[in-house]
Amino acid sequence: MKKYLLSVLCASLFFSAITFANERTENNGNLILKNIPIIPESIKQDLTQYQNVRSAPFRGFNREGSQIFITTRFGNVSQLHRVKKQGGAREQITFFEEPIGSISRKPGSQLIAFTMDAGGTENNQIFILDPKKGSSVMLTDGKSRNGGPLWEKKGSRIAYQSTRRNGQSNDVWMMDSKNMNSAEMILESPDGTWWGPSDWSRDGKKILIQNYISITNAKAYLLDIESKKKEMILGSDETESYNAILSFDRSQKGVFFLTNEYGEFNQLAHKNLVTNKITVLTKDIPWDIGGFAISSDHKKAAFTINEGGMGSLYLLDTGSKKYRKVDHIPIGLLGGIEFSEDGTKLGLTVNSYQTPSDSYVLDLKNNPLLYGDLNRWTVSEIGGLDASEFVEPKLITYKSFDQKTIPAFIYAKECKDPQPVIISIHGGPEGQSRPSFSQRIQLWAQRLDAAVITPNVRGSEGYGKSYLGLDNGFLREDSVKDIGALLDWIEGQPCLDSTRVAVIGGSYGGYMVLASVTHYSDRLKAAVDIVGISNFVTFLENTEDYRRDLRRVEYGDERDPEMRAFLESISPNNNIEKINVPILVVQGENDPRVPVTESEQVVKSLEEKEKTVWYMNALNEGHGFRKKENRDIYEQTVILFFEKYL
Repeated sequence: MKKYLLSVLCASLFFSAITFANERTENNGNLILKNIPIIPESIKQDLTQYQNVRSAPFRGFNREGSQIFITTRFGNVSQLHRVKKQGGAREQITFFEEPIGSISRKPGSQLIAFTMDAGGTENNQIFILDPKKGSSVMLTDGKSRNGGPLWEKKGSRIAYQSTRRNGQSNDVWMMDSKNMNSAEMILESPDGTWWGPSDWSRDGKKILIQNYISITNAKAYLLDIESKKKEMILGSDETESYNAILSFDRSQKGVFFLTNEYGEFNQLAHKNLVTNKITVLTKDIPWDIGGFAISSDHKKAAFTINEGGMGSLYLLDTGSKKYRKVDHIPIGLLGGIEFSEDGTKLGLTVNSYQTPSDSYVLDLKNNPLLYGDLNRWTVSEIGGLDASEFVEPKLITYKSFDQKTIPAFIYAKECKDPQPVIISIHGGPEGQSRPSFSQRIQLWAQRLDAAVITPNVRGSEGYGKSYLGLDNGFLREDSVKDIGALLDWIEGQPCLDSTRVAVIGGSYGGYMVLASVTHYSDRLKAAVDIVGISNFVTFLENTEDYRRDLRRVEYGDERDPEMRAFLESISPNNNIEKINVPILVVQGENDPRVPVTESEQVVKSLEEKEKTVWYMNALNEGHGFRKKENRDIYEQTVILFFEKYL
C-alpha cells in the first residue's frame, strides 16, 4: 500500500517521466547540472530534428579559385571542409576536438594559417595547415592568446596579434612561417587597448595597424617594420571617432577605411597619404558599412551594408571610386566576403530566417562594376524540417520611457489564442538582433506556441553612433527600461499573453535578463541567463587582463569610487531579494570574458534566498557552448524549463 501511494505521489509531480536530482553530470563528467530535472525522452526525441541542423559558411578559395573552403559540423564541433564544385560533396580536411577559428590562405600557395583554442579559453594558437596532406603544425607558444594571422603579399612572413609578452597587452608580432623561433614583437602596446595588423604594403616594408579602443573610438597607424616606428594616419588623441583601417589602395599611397567621423554611421572612405585628403565614398548610404574585401590586384573591392538588419552587397571600382549594388542577392544576412586570387570570383555567406549560413560564389567580369551569375555552392541540412512552416520575422518599433524609438523583430504565428512571449536579448552590449536563421526560435514558436521578440535596446549597433552611446556608464539602466517599455507594448497586443512572458539572453544579454527580473519580477514568469554578468565590479576585476580596459570604456571604471558605487547599486547579485522569478543559469567553466564566478555567485545568492534556480556548467566550454553534445542538453533543458514555468 505504501509503495502504491508513493507511486501516485511521484506521478503527480510536474511530469511523470521526470525525477529530480540536486546535482549530476552528463557527457563524461564535462557537464554539471544542478537542480535540473532529468530530461524526458519525449523532449529528446522531439528536438532531434532541430538539433541536427547544419551550416556551411564560406571561408575562402583555393589558390586557383576552382574550389572553396567551408566550415561545417558532422561530428561534435565545426571543422574545415573542401567543396570542389557547385553542389559538390563536403570533403573534411581537419579532424580536431575543438572548432576551427579564423583561416587565411597564403598568397600563391595552398597553405592555410588558422587559429584554434582549447576548451573555450580563447587562448588561440596559430597553426599552418597543408590541406592536401591534412597535416598541421602549431607556430605560436601554446600559452598566449594569438589571432588575426595576416600573410605578407609576397613571401612567407605572418603578422599577428599576441599577448605573449606579459599575458595582458595586445601587441603586434611577426614571424617567418617556416621558422617559429623567428617570432619578434614589432609593436608594443602602450596601453590596455587592442592592437592588430590589417594589411601589408606590397613591398613588405610597412603594415597598417588597427588600434581598437571602443566601438565608437578606433585609430589607425602606419608601421615601418625595420625602424619599428609608427605614424598615426587616422583618428586623433584629442577627439573620439571610429576609424577602422581596411587596406592599402592600388597605388600604395592611400588607404581605404571605415569611419563615423563624418556622420552617424560607419561610412566607407579613402585617404591619400601624400596629400592627407579624405574622401567619404558612401555619403548617400544611411546605414553602417560592414564587411569589406579587396582583390589582390587592388582594382576592385566589395562591401556589405547592414540596412536595418538586412544585408546588401556592393561592388567598388577602386580607381574611379564608383560603386554599384548587386541586385540579385537573396534577402538575408551577408558575410565572409572574399575574392579569389585571380579576382574573377567573389565568395560570400548568405543566411536567412529559412536557411542557415551557406556558401555562394558571384562570377565577376573584367569591369569592376560588372558581374554575372550568383551560384549557391552548398545547401545545408535543416534536419528534415519544412522551412515553409518557419515563422517569418517582422520589424516592429515601440516607444520607450523617454520617447526613444526602439526597433525589434517579432516571430509569431497566426493568432488564434493569446501566445506566451519569449524576449531574447542580444549581448555585446553593442550587438544587434538581426533576422537570421535560428532553429531555437523556430523550435520555441512551434513547440511552445510562443511569440519571440528580439529587441535592439539602446546601445545596440546598426542605428548610428548616438544610439550606441545611450547606455554608457551611468546610463546603463536606461536599456533595462527599454525592456520595461517592451512589456508595456506587449500588454497592448491582443495576440500576446502579457501574463506569460520570459526573458533569455547571453553575456551582456545575460546581465539584461538578470536586471529585467530584478525590476520586473511581477511581470515575468521565467528567465534564462547564459554566461551573464551578475555584478559589474566583480566582472571587471575578474575578466581576463587583456579585456579589462576595453570593457571599462563601455561599463565604467570600477576604480572610480562614484562609478564603483553606481555599478554595485545596479548589479543584480546585490538585489537578489527583488527577484521572484525561476531562473536557469548556463555557464562555461573556462569563460575568459564573463568568468564562471559571475554565475556561481548569483546561483549561490539565489539559493541562500531560497529562490528557484537551475544551474548548468560545462567544464570544457567557454563563452557559450560550441560542442554539440553540450548544446543539445542545453536546448532540451531550456524547453523543459519553459514548459514548466512559462
